[in-house]
Amino acid sequence: MKILVSDPLSEEGLNILNKAGIPVDVKPGLKEDELCAIIGGYDGLMIRSGTTVTKKVIDSGKKLVFIGRAGVGVDNIDVPYATEKGILVMNTPSANIISAAEHSLAMIMSLARNIPQAHASVHQGKWERSKFTGVELFGKTLGIIGVGRVGGEIAKRAKSFNMRLIGYDPFLPQDVADALGVKLTNLEEVLTESDIMTIHTPLLPDTKNMISAKQFKMMKPHALLVNVARGGIVSEDDLYEALKSKTIAGAAFDVFVDEPVKKDCRLMELDNFIMTPHLGASTKEAQEKVSVELAETVVRFLKEGVIANAINGPRGQTDPELEEYLRVAEALGICAHQINQKPINSVEVVCCGELASKNTKAVTTHVLIGILQKIVGDNVNVINAPSLAKGKGLTVTESKNDDSKTFNSSITVKIMSGKDTRTLRGTSIAGKPRLIGIDDYNFEMVLENDIIVAVYNDGPGIIGKVGKLLGENGINIGSMSVGRDGTKGKAIMLVGVDQVVPADVLKAIGQFPDFTETKLIDLVEE
Repeated sequence: MKILVSDPLSEEGLNILNKAGIPVDVKPGLKEDELCAIIGGYDGLMIRSGTTVTKKVIDSGKKLVFIGRAGVGVDNIDVPYATEKGILVMNTPSANIISAAEHSLAMIMSLARNIPQAHASVHQGKWERSKFTGVELFGKTLGIIGVGRVGGEIAKRAKSFNMRLIGYDPFLPQDVADALGVKLTNLEEVLTESDIMTIHTPLLPDTKNMISAKQFKMMKPHALLVNVARGGIVSEDDLYEALKSKTIAGAAFDVFVDEPVKKDCRLMELDNFIMTPHLGASTKEAQEKVSVELAETVVRFLKEGVIANAINGPRGQTDPELEEYLRVAEALGICAHQINQKPINSVEVVCCGELASKNTKAVTTHVLIGILQKIVGDNVNVINAPSLAKGKGLTVTESKNDDSKTFNSSITVKIMSGKDTRTLRGTSIAGKPRLIGIDDYNFEMVLENDIIVAVYNDGPGIIGKVGKLLGENGINIGSMSVGRDGTKGKAIMLVGVDQVVPADVLKAIGQFPDFTETKLIDLVEE
């Protein structure tokens, strides 16, 4: 077993590998062709942000068993292709949290007191005290967009400045926010009420360009914006216009869509914009932590077969008889999250019927994967799902019930948001996941297409209205199921569709007079 280290790692991390008797070659600065030429002789590759692991590199790594990333982001690794090739991808998700939080605060202070601009002025031989008059943080409102691990650390530190803390995080339970002293609210209120905003969300389809021209117009003219999370969450073109027109007072960014930033980047022209070259994790402590954490993870994996911090944990280690129900569990998690659309406090998973006689720990894990993947992105897997759920403040319980009623085996997922509870039931028929119930409604729906879910007052002609509207918009119906609650006169309709449902079409369905709830379950990867 031989490892290639293609980016600088701390001596502490390398020493851990050497003491474990694992041969290591350190060759930083390799270009893609140079890396491809030698990677075939190695069983493992350890990198940081300087190495890009492309499909070409992976194909050249005929012996590769794992790729280890010293850091959180794996944007520089083709994870889907590595997974396809059976290569484990690991990262160090917690080692740089403090450094990222502290860098965010440094950016906030730099903006508030014009420190970089004043520094440059003095170096030019000037003494322009009045030009660089700043603002105090005392009493200001800090808006935290994404109150996760980094955002939570910022909240703890911002209290010492006596700042008012508000936050937007649709997936954070209220009690976690209360413990941090953060008032949870919607994104619009954060944008309109904050004097300073700091971003800490992952880059997902839902968060790409979430701060654009419309959002800048909501902000106060003296607002300051900080981004030490990911490039692409803020539209850089719209940011330039907002800063140039003084729609907002200033911004400080550590991350960009294209890195390194090109010399002709328009943002460099602005004197109210501060930029650093992706330094969020660039502290001696963080560099040592990520190297040590990755080295320890690699040693446990190679010496003991223990997989930790995996981005793409393998499924092959579970009971083969459970495989079809793991697909059901994950699909139920996806459905539960999208039907609920509220911060979740707790999740209960009940395995029923013949399934109850199995070791069903993996079933619960896959429910969590389904719930979390639209929250934290594709990085959630069988290894990190439980810890990610804990980090989001979710209480997870699991139980078994020998009675599955209609089906030999089934899974029930209950999610609680405050006092509200949603219950979903699923099973596997002919190897395909089926949704067989939501709350008090029973039906049978194959989980393979995107699904429109609508609750309505039962009556004639309603299904026809939906079909007509979808047909007029070029959306084909692939499957349909209906369930009724005879005691309340309500029904539920599930419509599997072959095309993407535009937001305005879903809204139009929800505006039908008899409809009380309309949701879209997005099951198909774009």
